[in-house]
Amino acid sequence: MIKIHNKDCFKYLPKIESNSIDCIITDPPYFLSNDGVTCKSGKMVSVNKGEWDKGNNFDDVYNFNAEWIKESYRVLKPGGTLWVSGTYHNIYIIGSIISSFKDLRILNNITWVKTAPPPNLSCRFFTHSTETILWVRKGQKTKHHFNYELMKSNNEGKQMKDVWIMGRPKKDEKRFGKHPTQKPEEIIERMIHASTKENDIVLDMFNGSGTTGVVCAKNNRNYIGIESDKNYCELSRKRIKSIQSTKYNN
Repeated sequence: MIKIHNKDCFKYLPKIESNSIDCIITDPPYFLSNDGVTCKSGKMVSVNKGEWDKGNNFDDVYNFNAEWIKESYRVLKPGGTLWVSGTYHNIYIIGSIISSFKDLRILNNITWVKTAPPPNLSCRFFTHSTETILWVRKGQKTKHHFNYELMKSNNEGKQMKDVWIMGRPKKDEKRFGKHPTQKPEEIIERMIHASTKENDIVLDMFNGSGTTGVVCAKNNRNYIGIESDKNYCELSRKRIKSIQSTKYNN
């Protein structure tokens, strides 16, 4: 089951049954669209990504994150886990909200080191080259699924650390189109392999270009994606259909 819903997540999430989701993997807005500039392919470009990435003030950003985290807590099964990506623009607010829940526990604070980050145009501070990924469990003492042996075997027989060095999405991952904050399949696949089993239900309420859904389709996981932008929903469906067609033909 792979489903993409073209809906506002705050309107659709209440329709999902409580304690029904095994894992949430999501990438909420970082609220970076502040009319600044960055470097892309050697050119100076605007950082603005769309209205969905604009935060009017601290209270609005806080309340936005508090609402989806509250719903995440409700729909997760006991022992289910949440993966959420962010930068310093939003991850400290998210971490603070998560810590306010007595029955949510942060398992890991993972640092994603990007192999080819954009340069710092101002030359007045260090180049931003990382993102933070919080791995969170519902239940302070409840057991969660962690495929320790697979992670160890994927790391030359050594315990995998919480610093992940990975590049940008590969060219083939953008052949149907792209999203300005698209994550590489490689990093989502590590989360999927680490924390879920086949036929588990994975949710992403900020579906974007559907990378989480693509990885679920490749790895026999069920998926629910929620995305307010119709064009990104269509992009997601094309990507997932391509994977499903390839699996069927083989």
